[in-house]
Amino acid sequence: MQKPELEPSQISEIIELALSDTVSFAHIRAMHGLGPDAVKALMRGQLKPGSYRAWRKRVRQFSDRRAVYK
Repeated sequence: MQKPELEPSQISEIIELALSDTVSFAHIRAMHGLGPDAVKALMRGQLKPGSYRAWRKRVRQFSDRRAVYK
């Protein structure tokens, strides 16, 4: 599958959605066509390393508590 070309405004929106604790990866996929791995890769490329690690830790903690989260 080919990656969609994203505008800077779309990248910003995806980052904002991913950082939100209430938006799931499924919702991001429905809106922008990016799966969890693509969102993680985008976040890794756009965030500072420490911010990315903190975000991944928070997402993992929520997924441990809620099976359907992100």
